[in-house]
Amino acid sequence: MDRCVVLVDAGYLLGAAASLLAGEPARSRITVDHAALIQGLRERAEADTEKPLLRIYWFDGAPDRVPQPEHRRLRVMPRVTVRLGALTRSDGRWAQKGVDAAMHAELTELARNRACSDIVLVTGDGDLLPGLMSAKEHGVAMHLWAVQAADGDYNQSEDLVAEADERRVLDRAWITKAVRAKDLGGICSPPPAPRPEIAAILSAPLPESALAASAERAAQAQADARAHAQAQAVRNGSVAAPDAEGAGAAAPGATADGAGQPHEAHEAHGARGVPTPKDLASLRGPGTQAAQHPTPPGTSPAGATLRWSSDKGWVERPGGGSALGEPPETASLPTLAQLTSAEQRWADREEDITTVGGDPFEVGQVFARRWMERLPEPGHTQKLSTMYPRIPHRIDGELLRYAARFGLLAHKDDQIDEHDRYAIRAGFWREIDVRAAAEQHVTTGE
Repeated sequence: MDRCVVLVDAGYLLGAAASLLAGEPARSRITVDHAALIQGLRERAEADTEKPLLRIYWFDGAPDRVPQPEHRRLRVMPRVTVRLGALTRSDGRWAQKGVDAAMHAELTELARNRACSDIVLVTGDGDLLPGLMSAKEHGVAMHLWAVQAADGDYNQSEDLVAEADERRVLDRAWITKAVRAKDLGGICSPPPAPRPEIAAILSAPLPESALAASAERAAQAQADARAHAQAQAVRNGSVAAPDAEGAGAAAPGATADGAGQPHEAHEAHGARGVPTPKDLASLRGPGTQAAQHPTPPGTSPAGATLRWSSDKGWVERPGGGSALGEPPETASLPTLAQLTSAEQRWADREEDITTVGGDPFEVGQVFARRWMERLPEPGHTQKLSTMYPRIPHRIDGELLRYAARFGLLAHKDDQIDEHDRYAIRAGFWREIDVRAAAEQHVTTGE
């Protein structure tokens, strides 16, 4: 067949590009415009081989072979097929497993089936030498491309270079059309504008439930200190022991406060770092009033909600509303799973695989859009929009579990990165705001 195929070892291509542009092979030191890179590979392959492109195979490693956001973007591009090997960590370094074997198998299969007349290899690994020789024996022309080495020397196996039919070097000028070094200040596309939603989330006031818990702890600490001070005074003989009713006489010269605690003990207690009412007031965000009295144990201020949940669960929950301590206004909100039929679930999965790129902000938007489209009552959107920036914990947990499908987990602890969590929630709120504004416009007719 008179057509060409490109096999790309992404670890070699991007690692060598990082060495060339940033001085070290860490891919985290570069930014890549994958669309421009794929287009450049296609144009260069068709020009060098004088054959139309059949397909570009992109071989890379991923933790547990879970596609990362860049792999999801690549595999929906025309004429691109992504093959993933394992990415394992050993002695503090990441290493690919199975990528060379996958490239060798694809190379020999293409040649054996005469699927193409020319194969372009972008790699430097000598382990592919047997596959290259086998493909030549089947009549396939082998083109070997190298990335310009940082030190001006070869960064490929000499045996591989010697066995190839044609050799080309992707120089710095070609590489920088799609790859930039982060520390040089260059990127392939304009940086995204700061998300005002994320800034609002980060500056949101502390939730009432956290303040109530702090007040309870302060009250308990004060009670403990009061009891300790009384016991100490009894031992010193300066205060009469409590009678059967628990009342005791204050020592001469010591004036008790309204709670029965001497002022001196109260001041010393505050000096040890226990929050005072003034300290608790400073914990509140703007627009809230300072707590005049600690919240009694077992109760919760009206309208209290948690600031954030996580994929590991909630630390504190206010009382009332449901078995999980969820307020009634949020307990009535259905989850996406409750609103989704089996057919819709299949269609969602298909859309996730083929069109959703995996950007955290985009993931939040997609989830919110599906949730709102399937709500039986439009009023739910308005109800949720009044809770900004706090997402009810059942919906928030479902949102983060959905985001985990897109390879956004930080594999060191199997949690989503904090910055990505904020971006996911910001995307969610952006869609909620758009829909709520549209519904408000329809209702008021403005």
